[in-house]
Amino acid sequence: MDTFESAVLLELFHALDTPEGLRAELLEGEILIKLPEDGHHAHLISELADQVRRESATEMQMSENKGLRLVSGRHHPPNHVIPDATFAPWSLRLFRGAPPWMEPDGVAMVAEVTSSKPDQDRIAKRHCYARAAIPFYLLIDREKSQVSLFGKPHRDEYTEVHLAAFGEPLALPAPFEFELDTKDFL
Repeated sequence: MDTFESAVLLELFHALDTPEGLRAELLEGEILIKLPEDGHHAHLISELADQVRRESATEMQMSENKGLRLVSGRHHPPNHVIPDATFAPWSLRLFRGAPPWMEPDGVAMVAEVTSSKPDQDRIAKRHCYARAAIPFYLLIDREKSQVSLFGKPHRDEYTEVHLAAFGEPLALPAPFEFELDTKDFL
């Protein structure tokens, strides 16, 4: 994709008038329209958010569906991604006054729950978050019944991954420093 095509795609993306309840993302040169999520998806995000708020060693702020502007691979326009959950230390007050599409500086972790196109969460978004140097990416994979914590971003990949089957605990390192209980993910 050349510079002109990238600029046109980015302009089209910003001009979208997405109907209420739908979300639009620009991911690696493709515009994606996402439907509202089901109740199980909402339950998993709620359970994750509750545990982070209760158990994290560092007090965290969480935003659902916060738009992040991330660098892209190849010659695509910047990615505009909406994680299911974005966590940042409360002391940063990162979300206060943030634009609809904010930079990822200060974000401690993003989380996704797989939906109708799980490979976008497993592969494309993982690369985007690593490229943006977001320290941790937590993937709740409903098809595989497992939670993956990706850490130590380097270029467009995470160099460390920890897995737990639903029902097993998953250790979250600093700044969180607690074991995520996944029993209620089943």
